[in-house]
Amino acid sequence: MYIILVYDMGQKRVGKMLKLCRRYLNWIQNSVFEGEITEVKLKALLSEAKAIMNKHEDSLIIFKSRQEKWLEKEVIGQEKNELDTFL
Repeated sequence: MYIILVYDMGQKRVGKMLKLCRRYLNWIQNSVFEGEITEVKLKALLSEAKAIMNKHEDSLIIFKSRQEKWLEKEVIGQEKNELDTFL
């Protein structure tokens, strides 16, 4: 599946969440990640994220799609992290 993950964390936890999300997804903008992920890896990501989060102060939102091709993405202005498809 293809997901877009957005988070809002307290200042003390934001660095840990950034490192966690970078292990699973592509960073595209401050606190925004996207990429293909399996159901198993998504469950692992969410489990680790819940351990970092303060559920009374922080939030995490995930938009899911079957594949990236079902999303239309338009970037206006500077793209923070262009994704390369070259290996």
